[in-house]
Amino acid sequence: MYWRVGFAWSRSCALELGLNKSFSLGLSGSEEHLSLYGYIIAYPLQEYGGIMSALGFDSWWRKTLYITGGALLAAAAYLLHELLVIRKEQELDSEDAIILHQFARPKTGAPSLSPFCLKIETYLRMADLSYQNYFDGKLSPQGKMPWIAYNKEQVFGTEFIIDFLEEKLGVNLNSSLSPQEKAISRAIIKMVEEHFYWTIAYCQWVDNVEETQKMLATNGPLSDLLSWILSQVTGSIVKREMYGHGIGRFSKEEVYSLMEKDMRTLTTFLGNKKYLMGPKLSTVDAAVFGHLAQAMWTLPGTRPEQLIKGEFINLAMYCERIRRKFWPEWFVDVDDLYYDGLSEEPDSPSQLPDLGLYSRSGSFQEQENSLSHHDTPSPDSDATGHSLFDSDMDTECSDMEQLK
Repeated sequence: MYWRVGFAWSRSCALELGLNKSFSLGLSGSEEHLSLYGYIIAYPLQEYGGIMSALGFDSWWRKTLYITGGALLAAAAYLLHELLVIRKEQELDSEDAIILHQFARPKTGAPSLSPFCLKIETYLRMADLSYQNYFDGKLSPQGKMPWIAYNKEQVFGTEFIIDFLEEKLGVNLNSSLSPQEKAISRAIIKMVEEHFYWTIAYCQWVDNVEETQKMLATNGPLSDLLSWILSQVTGSIVKREMYGHGIGRFSKEEVYSLMEKDMRTLTTFLGNKKYLMGPKLSTVDAAVFGHLAQAMWTLPGTRPEQLIKGEFINLAMYCERIRRKFWPEWFVDVDDLYYDGLSEEPDSPSQLPDLGLYSRSGSFQEQENSLSHHDTPSPDSDATGHSLFDSDMDTECSDMEQLK
């Protein structure tokens, strides 16, 4: 995201908030040309042939314009600081540690509004790799998120990150898959990341941008304005890139039709299996979960939520199975797992904390012990208290007991 703002006039100026634009002003014979990118636009007032005299440009108007201009300039400085200045680096122990650079946690919904950030963080937890989160907002040289740093090596792109971790640390979630299963797994990942992703991004940042804006975590006195700017800029980028991809050239109804076909493919392939490739987790589960979680928990009342919590309920149970196993600190209401057409966004949904350091072997066991006091069956369990979502969290514990 690049911004360029210049204020080079000593005379009175007016500021306007608008979309990224390039202006060429030649009013009243003027040869001034402005190329301004961003939301903060300045242009001279005196070129508007007598507009100041029409307003009665006396001292009162002058003071009002000065005060307004000063306030907007202060707002501009704050926004530029938030958007361009890299925040003070956190003190991180980078020796043999995976530093995960990603977007900040949203206020509500999933741990990340980016399917790819959620994919990689879930993968790290599936592989039982300790890592440190760095919510600095610094993009990779390719302008992407997430990316990792490991012993001063930087790796960009989720596929290359996974390849790097497999080579450096010897992890491999696909070790139990046959060559044919690995080929199928890759085909599913590409369908999800290169096609289904765009339909979800459209729903998040174009069709449902007002709700997505409410989830953005921004701080400061101008947080609402900053959230609006970020959501509008992201929406513009998504629409432009969707058009370049090709899927953005179709109508809204056609985009949602393509989304439904992708989700139907996933629900059919999953069937009654615990995970996509069978009883064991594999890399494809991290990728698919990162995308389906957006439909499950970040798009209330939308078409994807209706599908995943209605006709494609096995996908909802699949997402919940993974959430329970690898995100013990991320809580959702049981009623939120089903769509009845009347559901509304909760007034005070649980917020995921900004975990600076994650180690599954430590925090997961502590969380499991802290939840042991819930003995009464819940609406998502049978009479014996066994989860209907068939999470293998309990079965793994029972297997360990039998081995003792």
